Amino acid sequence: MRKSVVLRDIIPFVIWFSAMIFIAILIDVILHYFDIVFIGRYLGFLGTLTILISFLYSLKKRKIIQFSSPKVLLDLHEYLAISGSVMILVHAGIHIHSILPWLAILMLLINVSSGLVGKYLLSQANKTLKERKLNFENSGKTEDEISKAIFWDATAVDRMKKWRKTHLPITYFLGLLSLIHIVSVLLFN
Repeated sequence: MRKSVVLRDIIPFVIWFSAMIFIAILIDVILHYFDIVFIGRYLGFLGTLTILISFLYSLKKRKIIQFSSPKVLLDLHEYLAISGSVMILVHAGIHIHSILPWLAILMLLINVSSGLVGKYLLSQANKTLKERKLNFENSGKTEDEISKAIFWDATAVDRMKKWRKTHLPITYFLGLLSLIHIVSVLLFN
């Protein structure tokens, strides 16, 4: 019998997301160890630029730009968004002294996780759910028995399908918080 969606897809996703945060913490620790913390400040600029470049995919999807293929730009979007997010997490470190940067980092983490749900978790979970259903059908179970056996997996997958409805508004809110943060740093530093 195949593992459930939770064991096969959700737990590895949580581990992978946690690894991204751990990498940011590790880089921050290394910067502190070698007393080159100032690099973190510049990683904020570089991370923001990297994330902005990742929006080429969104421009292609909305037919604003014509070059490249959607698949190439989607792959670029995913790689650049994760890389930029790690840089921004290192930039933030544990040195946040006001509410605005904390909110921006929280929104960044929520945004990355919602994007990963769409990229990795949802497609894998759909595949796992179909495999489990097929295995139950091949074992001779009735439709009612199959429905009961995969109820929680199907419920989890249905919830994950709503990721686009949250990803875009979160992205806009993250952009707004980031812009306010940048403007306030320029005005008050």
